[in-house]
Amino acid sequence: MEKYSIGIDIGSTSAKTVVVDENKRIIFTDLQPTGWSSIETAEGIRKLLAEKGFDPAGAAKVIATGYGRISVPYATKTVTEISCHGKGAVQLFGKNNLTVIDIGGQDTKVISVVDGSVRDFLMNDKCSAGTGRFLEVMANSLGVSLPTLCDMAEQGGGVKISSMCTVFAESEVISLIGKGESRENIAYAVVASIIEKVVSQVGRLQGASTNYCLTGGLCDMEYIRASLEKALGFPVVTCPDARFAGALGAAIR
Repeated sequence: MEKYSIGIDIGSTSAKTVVVDENKRIIFTDLQPTGWSSIETAEGIRKLLAEKGFDPAGAAKVIATGYGRISVPYATKTVTEISCHGKGAVQLFGKNNLTVIDIGGQDTKVISVVDGSVRDFLMNDKCSAGTGRFLEVMANSLGVSLPTLCDMAEQGGGVKISSMCTVFAESEVISLIGKGESRENIAYAVVASIIEKVVSQVGRLQGASTNYCLTGGLCDMEYIRASLEKALGFPVVTCPDARFAGALGAAIR
């Protein structure tokens, strides 16, 4: 079998795995919930890779990144997620100058990539209402799935959520529900809250490129991408593999 390298990105809510060949082409991906134990998740990934013919013991290298990177005992090296997300985005989108917007479960990262390397980044606070977890909490409050929430948001308007904290923002949503506000308008306010906070982060990143790309778990939410594009005033690109940017960046280091 040809040589292969493995990148494992264990985040706060999901674990992403990418296997690349000698030419840095993706030949296998896996996405699964992180669960309560990163150690058990890492072992499950090892067994899965072995079953698929990509035993970590036979890999050219195994690089772990993300929140749970220290929980991968078979990794040959661990690397911070910022540099991996930047490198993965460069590989995915074929541009050396990028502003990477990664909306994760517990945080949102905005990363400035210049000449193929990370120059600067900003990360929001874990309690901020600008994360994927916030979106999940709000969807649950409205009794809908994430895709449905985005579909409803596209039909809504005229409502604003002002709180910067997920807990207080959820209270605002509950209050709006109690007042009889339509779910479409509430969904609009929820998504607008995320977009507003991400755009604010981008604005604080000095000298960032206007080549924007969206990575992370919300990369397949077209309404999120389109809303970011409208708010930023520049195209925002993404692709199905963008959720694996961190793991890909680890694999090709």
